[in-house]
Amino acid sequence: MDFNTEIIEEFRAGGGRVGGPFEGGRLLLLTTVGARSGAPHTTPLGYLPDGVGRVLVIASAGGAPKHPAWFHNLVANPRVTVESDAFTYEADAVVLTGAERDRAFARAAEADPGWARYEAAAGRRLPVVALVQAAAGPPGGPASPSAMLVAVHDAFRHELELIRREVAATGAGLGAQLRINCLTLCQGLGNHHAGEDQLMFPSLEGRRPGLAPVLDGLRDDHAAIAELLDELRGVLDGGDPASLLAEVDRLTAALLGHLDREEERLVPLLDEMGL
Repeated sequence: MDFNTEIIEEFRAGGGRVGGPFEGGRLLLLTTVGARSGAPHTTPLGYLPDGVGRVLVIASAGGAPKHPAWFHNLVANPRVTVESDAFTYEADAVVLTGAERDRAFARAAEADPGWARYEAAAGRRLPVVALVQAAAGPPGGPASPSAMLVAVHDAFRHELELIRREVAATGAGLGAQLRINCLTLCQGLGNHHAGEDQLMFPSLEGRRPGLAPVLDGLRDDHAAIAELLDELRGVLDGGDPASLLAEVDRLTAALLGHLDREEERLVPLLDEMGL
């Protein structure tokens, strides 16, 4: 079994969590269609958030002089499959060009100088590719609503852990990529809570009117977290890393408590209702 195969199997078995050199980082599985063979090929790749439904990958090939095979594949067949955490979705691969590519690569190299070292070692301009979710709505994931809820929560827990670590390591500066990471988390959380408030909670109330007090409490949690997200955005605009860490810590404490409460109250109920 080669290294990539081991990582792929560990990723899928662990809902996107792996050990070794990828432990504690952002990792996805990218499946492309072979440019010549037409066969699917899956590759583990590090990625950078770039807004909800869009991530960036860099065709570094570890600093090799030639572009990796997956890059040639997606140029020939831009529709790809992405696995992230416990979720799978179809995406359109867009190779960034010109100033857009340069800005994205500069953000990546500022966040992790390893990218610049790879480019220097490769002696080529490393392509930056945006993977844009092809269909609106949630990606595919666990079959049951309760398992899906926990999987979504775990993805937020994981991303918040990564951001908290990145913020703690920033020192005196607030990098452009870290700002995007934080804003992407804010937008994703806002969308998730809006979906629960507008769709999931009214549906549950219709089936079980006695749940109203529980759901009202969870809505109050959403409102409190929305205020914390607004405060976090304000600190991001100010660019003060010390204040940012304090705000991320406040958000972490509030959000983790809310996710635990929601799972405690809703997971058994969803299973009991056969949803």
